[in-house]
Amino acid sequence: MSYLPLDDYQRKWIFTHQSMPVPEEDLVQIKPMAQLRAAQYWKENLSSQSPDAERFSSQDWPSKAGSWSNEVDWMTEWESDDEALPQAVLEHIDWQDDVTVYFCYEKYNVIETKWSVFKRHWKNFLFYDDGPILLGRRRKEALWFKTNGKVKLGLHE
Repeated sequence: MSYLPLDDYQRKWIFTHQSMPVPEEDLVQIKPMAQLRAAQYWKENLSSQSPDAERFSSQDWPSKAGSWSNEVDWMTEWESDDEALPQAVLEHIDWQDDVTVYFCYEKYNVIETKWSVFKRHWKNFLFYDDGPILLGRRRKEALWFKTNGKVKLGLHE
């Protein structure tokens, strides 16, 4: 099986929390990958050795300074009443709404969804801000959300 039912996902509560519930029509588009599929995606797109963002090696593209062009604050926007992603993020990622994106928490925890769903519910995804990286299918742009409240804007190999 490629995906876990959302009901079986260990972090389901971040999408159903009463303070920020995701509507049903968007919930069905949030697809946690099964562990084997997540590990394969992580290995092919982020790191063949490191299990999470804290342990990337110098060979992993996210560790290379040249991968990142800018860093902006996301925490201020996350804590505000404004639902939109920070403007600098939206300027960096100019994708069509139907682009498939992968929100990568760690090797065994990757969520596939659409850019439009992520944009609407990015605050839910960032209930866990332990260094997740957002990639788009067949896109070079990348976002790396850091625990210090900053997001790195860059391009991946």
